[in-house]
Amino acid sequence: MSSRITLVSHAPTLATNSAAFADDEPLDARGASQAAAARGRLLRAVRVLCSSAPPCRQTAEALALDAVVDPVLAEWNLGRWRGRTLDEVAAVERDAVAAWLSDPAAAPHGGESQVALLARIAAWLDSVPRDGHTVAITHAAVVRAAVLAVLHAAPAGFWRVDIAPLTATEFRGGPGRWTMRSTGTRLVPTGGEGDGEHRLPTRRS
Repeated sequence: MSSRITLVSHAPTLATNSAAFADDEPLDARGASQAAAARGRLLRAVRVLCSSAPPCRQTAEALALDAVVDPVLAEWNLGRWRGRTLDEVAAVERDAVAAWLSDPAAAPHGGESQVALLARIAAWLDSVPRDGHTVAITHAAVVRAAVLAVLHAAPAGFWRVDIAPLTATEFRGGPGRWTMRSTGTRLVPTGGEGDGEHRLPTRRS
């Protein structure tokens, strides 16, 4: 049986708007408005899952989705860097940032390495039941990791995947044979409440 996964990146927060690393902050006022404007866009799912983080639970609630928390969908754990911008961290931990950006196995922040994140999400994709549509409200880093897993891409590709807030990425197929159907689909049309700049800490060329 062919299955379907729709991964939804949560609506904007102060961290996503300021290019800071997430720290379990809630949706900001604009993010809550955007999520409410997208209500009714995601229907007919067999199951709805979400990260336990406040912005994911709040996005699910605003979308009128009765989501079950799945801890595997948690945000990338960046340890002591949480809540800070990349520039702030680089100003005091330049070598640590350089190692983190160049070595996917490095975790100088004391949290989760990129390799660990990719493995976590690849395993989650293999565990999704083969019985229809699964919707998961999660974090941009998690969606990026899922895209790499489906494409069998190298870790360096992580920094070349842009996932905006409140967008959907869809996979079809099943464990071991997922294909990417679409990514970056806005849940609110461009020019409406969902239109806005998205900035995440990313690798510099």
